[in-house]
Amino acid sequence: MNQTYRQFRYETGESLKMALFQIRANKTRSFLTALGVIIGIVAITMMGTAINGIDLGFEKSLAMLGYDVIYVQKSSWSTMGQWWLYRNRPDLKTEYAEQLNRIIADNPRSELLIAVPQMSTYQASAKYKDQILEQVFSLGTTHDYLQTASGALTAGRFFTPGESGSSEMVCVIGDDIATGLFPNEPALNKSIQLKSRKCRIIGIFKKQGKFLGLFSFDNQIIMPLGAFEKIYGKNMFTTIRVKIRAQTRVTEAKEELLGLMRRIRRIPAGKVENFSINEQQAFKSQLDPIKNGIAVAGIFITGMSLFVGAIGIMNITFVSVKERTREIGLRKALGARRQTILLQFLIESVMICLIGGFIGLCTSFFITFIIGKILPDFPVQFSLDLIMASLVVSVITGIISGLAPAVTASKLDPADSLRYE
Repeated sequence: MNQTYRQFRYETGESLKMALFQIRANKTRSFLTALGVIIGIVAITMMGTAINGIDLGFEKSLAMLGYDVIYVQKSSWSTMGQWWLYRNRPDLKTEYAEQLNRIIADNPRSELLIAVPQMSTYQASAKYKDQILEQVFSLGTTHDYLQTASGALTAGRFFTPGESGSSEMVCVIGDDIATGLFPNEPALNKSIQLKSRKCRIIGIFKKQGKFLGLFSFDNQIIMPLGAFEKIYGKNMFTTIRVKIRAQTRVTEAKEELLGLMRRIRRIPAGKVENFSINEQQAFKSQLDPIKNGIAVAGIFITGMSLFVGAIGIMNITFVSVKERTREIGLRKALGARRQTILLQFLIESVMICLIGGFIGLCTSFFITFIIGKILPDFPVQFSLDLIMASLVVSVITGIISGLAPAVTASKLDPADSLRYE
């Protein structure tokens, strides 16, 4: 057993040396042969990097919404853009949050913790001296808002129950508002103009980034609900944010909230709800087709590239067998076994594929680095799993493409091979 293992190890080492010698002796041919594998590995890694980036960005965005927060709204997130489905629904009222909180307080076994009203508009503008920002997301809510939000303050504070109850003209702003209106001075305690009203800044949110690369959480102004109504009126988009006790029981919480909202809106049994309860799963169901599309396209491109690469490697290996027929015959005449010849050409094929895989990984890493510099908001991740998968694919491609030529070489007759010209 030990003798067999030592012989196998010796033959493997010799075959590896010969494979490296042949690759070095034919550098250009070896590189062109490996080009299909290089393209295939780049396709694999870039596809995986894109999917990982989408997953990371998506999870980051969901964290901004809050894994333990569900939303009562007029329309559904799962059919966004189809406004005609909901245009005849009655608007939500901020008073629903108070009614929900009273019911929750009377039920210690409730899956819900607190309901917070929110009114918002995307058509706001903010001004400070000569600086003007358009398309600002302005939001009115209560002092309990932070219980349902993921953002943290870097400066100042959030408004108090007293300020919320008396509709004080105070606000907390996002990082983009602070840097946009106050590029050269601190924003805290300054007053910005919202329409015809002045609103004093009492806090600044830490930079959070964009939600799904679209809406920026740093481009918002949050103020007491009464102050919001003074500036923008009461006919704005209303949302009831509801924090639940455990994010693992979202389904149960949604069912309870559905029943409470039907009760508050006095919807008879058998009638369809005239409101929607939204949570992160709606976005997940919309993301899956995008990821599947990227994966299918990536697999197709990868498969085609590797197929072409494997054919090229097989062809060149057959050529190499023909070129070295006399050498094979001489080695067999001196006692080389069939498996030794087979192992030699198989290792050479695998080595070409591994070199192609390594070049492909380096290329992908460079492309990923450039993408990270150009698109800093897009999270790219070059994971260890992708590296291992690429190397495994390279080895498998080498074995498949080199097997037939290696078997052909191992079956050559020594006498005929020595006479080959």
